[in-house]
Amino acid sequence: MQASKSLTSYRPYWAKRFGIASFLPTTRAEMDARGWDSCDIIIVTGDAYIDHPSFGMALVGRLLEAQGFRVGIIAQPDWKSADDFRRLGKPNLFFGITAGNMDSMVNRYTADRKIRSDDAYTAHAEPGKRPDYAVTVYAQRAREAFKDVPVVIGGIEASLRRIAHFDYWSETVKRSVLVDSKADLLLFGNAERALVELTHRLAKGTPIDEIRDLRGTAFMVPAGWTPTAEWHEVGARHAHDERTLTYVRLPAYEEVKADKLAYAEASRQFHLESNPGNARALVQRYGNRASLRDLWLNPPPIPLSTAEMDHIYGLPYARAPHPSYGDAKIPAWEMIRFSINIMRGCFGGCTFCSITEHEGRIIQSRSEQSILQEIEDIRDKTPGFTGVISDLGGPTANMYRMACKDPAIEAACRRLSCVYPDICENLGTDHAPLIHLYRKARELPGVKKVLIGSGLRYDLAVRSPEYVKELVSHHVGGYLKIAPEHTEEGPLSKMMKPGMGTYDKFKRLFEAASKAAGKEQYLIPYFIAAHPGTTDTDMLELALWLKRNDFRLDQVQTFLPTPLAIATGMWHTGKNPLKRVSKDSEEVAVVRGGRQRKLQKAFLRYHDPRNWPLLREALKDMGRADLIGNGKRHLVPAWQPAETPKTNAPGRKSALAGRHSPHGVPTKSPRRNPRA
Repeated sequence: MQASKSLTSYRPYWAKRFGIASFLPTTRAEMDARGWDSCDIIIVTGDAYIDHPSFGMALVGRLLEAQGFRVGIIAQPDWKSADDFRRLGKPNLFFGITAGNMDSMVNRYTADRKIRSDDAYTAHAEPGKRPDYAVTVYAQRAREAFKDVPVVIGGIEASLRRIAHFDYWSETVKRSVLVDSKADLLLFGNAERALVELTHRLAKGTPIDEIRDLRGTAFMVPAGWTPTAEWHEVGARHAHDERTLTYVRLPAYEEVKADKLAYAEASRQFHLESNPGNARALVQRYGNRASLRDLWLNPPPIPLSTAEMDHIYGLPYARAPHPSYGDAKIPAWEMIRFSINIMRGCFGGCTFCSITEHEGRIIQSRSEQSILQEIEDIRDKTPGFTGVISDLGGPTANMYRMACKDPAIEAACRRLSCVYPDICENLGTDHAPLIHLYRKARELPGVKKVLIGSGLRYDLAVRSPEYVKELVSHHVGGYLKIAPEHTEEGPLSKMMKPGMGTYDKFKRLFEAASKAAGKEQYLIPYFIAAHPGTTDTDMLELALWLKRNDFRLDQVQTFLPTPLAIATGMWHTGKNPLKRVSKDSEEVAVVRGGRQRKLQKAFLRYHDPRNWPLLREALKDMGRADLIGNGKRHLVPAWQPAETPKTNAPGRKSALAGRHSPHGVPTKSPRRNPRA
């Protein structure tokens, strides 16, 4: 593998002389206005173009612009033909293809596979502006437009579909998106370093099919190909070193498609090779006989340094949607326009979440100075700012600057979570840098309030009562979001989430701090139905807990199997990839049928009369008819309102709900952060 180079160590490409664009061009007219005869790179995205670092096309585009390249944007093209992909002419180096900030299937469909009524990443929230499996479709159309131009795919959809994966929407195991898209190269994870190196090499004339040494990349090769003759499969005789010049062969696509045990084992192996400090290359075979080919995945990218993070987030973003959208509302933009991403990554390891498969487990933090400068930029440059910063966060609000105490231990670690079943003794959980950042942010002139909108990891927060006090006293706008996800050990063990004892401890700290601050504030917990390992009895116990604590959830979420997540492997196979997989290994309860999924969701909304008939029937079947009645101890009443609406939908579901961190939706709180 090539050694990691700093993002700022490259000599800029000659086109740097054109300077900085107010917005990256989206039309030939905009290119002409800048004096461009062509683009070096054209980024095709399924989202509306918003020039802000929370949106992938802008971050990648501005990064390449800073390297001296001319970057054009084709946002939400008409994919029914290749015509729209010719809008900016032929790119000199490559097409960069992304579905957008979300997997296109998660974006368009609910957990019940119903089409959503809106799209938060589109002007006017208009649905239907991107195709299903957008990366594949866009890549194919780009190839049709200019067949000799390299096609590079990336973003979350490509990351989460980089090997054979179970696709919930087609109920099949699909091939790597690299195979179906016929792209030349796939970039996964935090791809900035690989992207910059790739672009400079292509600009120097290196053919893309010769670029095989970049971490965080995947490509197709002839069966049996290795980078050099010294490479060996893990377990092979004469292998040089356990990790150097070795690769792990995953079960072949045809095998995982036909055999669920093979799929579960592939899932296990994949996740064990996720630490960039010790991960080996992965190989998965496709085809048979004469058509045999291998998918080769290099190890994950080396995390970005603080200086590199500062560089990326300090680029000259316009911090606004492209002017072509006029006054149109773009919900995702409205949500994040006054928020700041202070870090990336998550070491929580929640099995239902796809953050670690994309951003990694190692926290990458910006400097305090960089964050404070962005607050000042919002204050001075973002229209509509009233003095309130809506979030200082990221995937998790309180993992800022947390890391393993020993880099050598971190590099050797094979754990999938630093906090489950217990917080690792080698994990630094100091909240002091975050407390200091909060205080500095509040002190900035023109800033009235700084709220924390990202989800909080409460098992870390209880390690720092000072942090809880600081948070509750100054940064909670009446409600604080946390995610216990369940109350029962069965589902919690499959989620890799802490038990309710930790929640109770945090609740006591939260309430004491609120009282001391003279504020009436509430915790808003998230819960999820139908997660693998969840029985109807588990959901009943959760419903009883909600009733005892007087929680009446508004919006709730049923488990959505997203590509590559460990929980998706459980859902598809009925096995637990967290342990060694065999025909005799642990069976995991899986809720598949529509009625049972509806029932588990109904338990979360036990108070809704529309759910009472179903709940009464289920309680009788479970031998718990004692919970039907009109007293305080009963879960549902014996009577039914005369005019109970037939629909179970309490209102139109937002395009933002339950899709940005693929686990649950708000209850009484504001919607989840789109960056999570």
